[in-house]
Amino acid sequence: MRRRANGGLNVMSWLLAGIALAGVGCFGHEKNIFVPPPPGVIPAELVKVSLPPYVIEAPDVLLVEVYADSLDVTKPPVALWPQPISGQHLVNLDGTVRLGIWGSVAVAGMNLDEATEAIKQHVFKRTQNDKRIADKFKVDKAEKLLVVVDVLAYNSKPYYVIMDGAGFGEQIYSFPITGGETVLDALSRVNGLPDIASKRDIWIARRSPVPGMPEQILQIDYVGITQHAVAQTNYQVMPGDRIYVKAQRIFRFDRFLQKVLTPIERLLGITLLGSSTVNNISGRGLNNNNNNQ
Repeated sequence: MRRRANGGLNVMSWLLAGIALAGVGCFGHEKNIFVPPPPGVIPAELVKVSLPPYVIEAPDVLLVEVYADSLDVTKPPVALWPQPISGQHLVNLDGTVRLGIWGSVAVAGMNLDEATEAIKQHVFKRTQNDKRIADKFKVDKAEKLLVVVDVLAYNSKPYYVIMDGAGFGEQIYSFPITGGETVLDALSRVNGLPDIASKRDIWIARRSPVPGMPEQILQIDYVGITQHAVAQTNYQVMPGDRIYVKAQRIFRFDRFLQKVLTPIERLLGITLLGSSTVNNISGRGLNNNNNNQ
């Protein structure tokens, strides 16, 4: 019995050692390609850049205001008749904004100036082609329409913050870009780092516009940003950026062991339960035989 017990312990010991080595191997082979940032080249906290003109896409929310010049220069512009155009308008999946009875205008792929001109021309044509409107609301030139278009919600240009769950999934947060936020701003929107996060393994994965190009990976010095106010790696966030926060290696290894050992523990538990049940039944049978004798 002792040899069997020792043999079982030896097998279990070798099994655990193999799992541990496998776990170390799994986590030891990972290698991220980090691109060192050239000084003054990559926009950061103290060297921000202005983004190009915003291109409207679904599902942005626009503020659209349309008025007509008053015939009396001493009076303010007048609202459109029979339905004013004023307020928030969602850019639909087909790339248009619906302006009530005035119809829909395609604005996707345009900047604000182009969208303003498109809405102005559309409304002017409607005032000329609809006899009922033309009789009561006279606008002889498109230039007499005053159109204001602005973006209220930048929904089509998000960036992402991804939290590694140490082998138990990942949490992905999406935020609309506004043009000036940095890495620290982005992490503050998720209330900082979770307790399992590694402060040394945080980076930005920036989109590569051409397939086959090298990965654009920007390493982030979290301790330097937060504890020493080193702004070099507090990069300006761009549309489509993925800010990835890796979990600490010890938590990843611990949860790897949980995944591997949990089925084994259940299997051993079922085996022990079955053995004890068989032994109890056998013991009762022997006791009954002894009593009959």
